[in-house]
Amino acid sequence: MNNKKPVLRLQNIAPQKKYMDISKIKAVVFDCDGVMFDTAAANKKYYDEVLAIFDKPGLTEDQFVNVHMMTVTEAIEYLFPEMDDLSTVYDCLKTIGYHKFIKYMTMEKGLKELLITLNDSGYIRGIGTNRTNTMEKVLKDFDLESYFEVVVTAATVKKPKPDPEQLLLIMEKFNLKPDEILFVGDSDYDRQAAFNAKVWFAAFKNSELKADFNVESMDEIAGILQIN
Repeated sequence: MNNKKPVLRLQNIAPQKKYMDISKIKAVVFDCDGVMFDTAAANKKYYDEVLAIFDKPGLTEDQFVNVHMMTVTEAIEYLFPEMDDLSTVYDCLKTIGYHKFIKYMTMEKGLKELLITLNDSGYIRGIGTNRTNTMEKVLKDFDLESYFEVVVTAATVKKPKPDPEQLLLIMEKFNLKPDEILFVGDSDYDRQAAFNAKVWFAAFKNSELKADFNVESMDEIAGILQIN
């Protein structure tokens, strides 16, 4: 695979990473929320329901941006800073559950097509997400269970993003080097994880995020790899 592909000169990255040899890329890893799926409506409905139960107003714009990157635990600690004991909130989460909000998620246009093309071209396909126990159902509900060789969540590792542990775990599992992975994310947590793992990073629909590539569609990811 990947024969005779060019070396790309990159503009938006640290000085020590000026060139990318496409032929070395063996795996493409995706963040879930904001990349594979538009989860804005689902996440807002979920956290607004939790806040309403405790007589708190719905998410502000700043709060929404922040909880979008966080694990559920981090989000609850952030949204309820006045509470020393969060056990009642976590009990509430168990009652509400996230599964009923999955139907409000929208799969990114061209995702399945890209995943099929990646597989046909011999790439390892992975997920690195700060979701915990909902990722399995998301994949099942959207018929994506067979489209990935590895799925790493916040529940899989000791330290979720922005820590690089998820990406390092994928590297270890498949005996990959940092320059053999392209990670696609949309948040600063993703950027930090990629930077600390020293892998290539494509920022998805976030032109303000410093990255090796800034892309707006799944087709552009295929374009980076010269497989479209």
